[in-house]
Amino acid sequence: MSNPVTENRTVTSQEARAALLRCFKVQQPVMLWGPAGIGKSDLVASITEDLGGIMYDLRLSQMEPTDLRGIPYFNKEKSVMDWAPPIDLPDEETAARYPVVVLFLDELNSGAPSVQAAAYQLVLNRRIGKYKLPKNTVIVAAGNRDGDKGVTYRMPAPLANRMSHLEMRVDFESWLIWAAQHDINRDVIGYLNFAKSDLNNFDPKSSSRAFATPRSWTFVSALLDPSLADSTVTDLVAGTVGEGIAIKFMAHRKIGASLPNPEDILSGKVKDLDVKEISAMYSLATGMCYELKDQIGKLGKARIEDWHKMADNFFEYMMKNFTTEVTVMAARMALTIHNLPFVPNKLKSFDAFHKRFGKYIVAAVN
Repeated sequence: MSNPVTENRTVTSQEARAALLRCFKVQQPVMLWGPAGIGKSDLVASITEDLGGIMYDLRLSQMEPTDLRGIPYFNKEKSVMDWAPPIDLPDEETAARYPVVVLFLDELNSGAPSVQAAAYQLVLNRRIGKYKLPKNTVIVAAGNRDGDKGVTYRMPAPLANRMSHLEMRVDFESWLIWAAQHDINRDVIGYLNFAKSDLNNFDPKSSSRAFATPRSWTFVSALLDPSLADSTVTDLVAGTVGEGIAIKFMAHRKIGASLPNPEDILSGKVKDLDVKEISAMYSLATGMCYELKDQIGKLGKARIEDWHKMADNFFEYMMKNFTTEVTVMAARMALTIHNLPFVPNKLKSFDAFHKRFGKYIVAAVN
């Protein structure tokens, strides 16, 4: 995938995760580059949570050098100038309670040169003044590229040379995994499965205040509410991802309003689908996966037979009504993202489904 701003090698969020985990293990400082809204800070927070650690999130664009160095004061006992350590950096007592401490220096290259100089001492020496980073602390920084329409300062070469650099790019497949795991609205997932290029349309040359990014689509998901008038929803979506995409998205939602309830499909009450628009199928498939995931939690192991009846209806409905592309997406979401506990010999439709779609699903998963 070509990069419109730089010619540097780029990585997806999944690839960046694997690289960060290795850097964490050997305590190699890392700098994450990329445009606004693609999930740099969310990625670091997610890894920290998975490791059972704690993250100190410092926005260097809003800091002064003393926020990192501390403030000098006169030590009466020793009759010398001393330093009061900064409160925003991890201390030994807190660090001892966690397997890993992540010091996240966000917006590093948006910090003033004097702030970057202070950060340089932390990255290079793992200390600044009398303060020392706890031994289990790893350092990750992040920032926008010079051409991303943000306020940036050129990073000093000694600081840049101390870090490994990863430039992230937007990748739909990585986003889909994240979105399904975080219950992003089914209309958002359905629309973007159909219009993948609309996941991110950031253009540093554009004067538009609102533009689509993975972050802004998360805002759209939170803003959607069936109680709101269509005009209000349109205003909110346009103000979040831009008017052009908002018009297309609202047209998609209008079609989606005529879709059957996923719960009725899984219970066997609904067998057919009159709507034939692909984007609507994606939304319905996503809703069915969400419903299956919710039902396994509600029914539990004691009623696993009832859940498999729903799963049977899930596969039969897809075979009868969905295109191959939509069916493969839904099966992949159910199997690999939600890890639903299908048992083939409990599904009457499994053999027929596997015969028709098995090779496509294996290819998509691999």
